[in-house]
Amino acid sequence: MKVRVRCFAAVREIVGVSELVVELPEGSTLDQLIHQLQSQFPKLQALTGSLLFSVNREYAFADTKLAAGDEVAFIPPVSGGTDVWNY
Repeated sequence: MKVRVRCFAAVREIVGVSELVVELPEGSTLDQLIHQLQSQFPKLQALTGSLLFSVNREYAFADTKLAAGDEVAFIPPVSGGTDVWNY
């Protein structure tokens, strides 16, 4: 099955594109996708523990089952910018 992976910020810098189409065995979990991409892009391992994930625009956990056509987002931590609370 194929899933679409959206990559943002540091993840995009590591993989070199903002979107990937990844082939996985039927019944794969988000965790299996993560490990597959970490083996393909070893620098992703540095972000382990700080990434959030979504499947079809809903936050998801590693044990989430994926289906063909799902959209998965790898969401790295965000920092910097203007402190909007100090006005």
